[in-house]
Amino acid sequence: MEAKAVARHVRVTPMKARRIVDLIRGKQATEAVAVLTFAPQSASDPVKKVLESAIANLRVKADAASEAFDERELVVSAAYVDEGPTMKRFRPRAQGRASRINKRTSHITVVVTPKTTKGGTR
Repeated sequence: MEAKAVARHVRVTPMKARRIVDLIRGKQATEAVAVLTFAPQSASDPVKKVLESAIANLRVKADAASEAFDERELVVSAAYVDEGPTMKRFRPRAQGRASRINKRTSHITVVVTPKTTKGGTR
């Protein structure tokens, strides 16, 4: 059983969001939430919201299937950031020119699965 959460059109550049997502990929969910809570980067807030949403989605799935749910056994199995649409803005420059400013957006995806303990392996 796995659950996924996606946040689309988040106003964070994909490169900055990927730095944060790389911190939590493969970690336990509770540890990943703690890391994101104290990360100084501003991109950690939307990533934390998506992770908590994925955990809540799995809780709902487990309740619907009447299965046991333990948040401490969850692992961030996949987390990635795709590039969203770019807003193009113009800024005045010297001598009557204009330069383009790209305001990039991201699509953040987090997948959470329970740890598999068959045969003593993870």
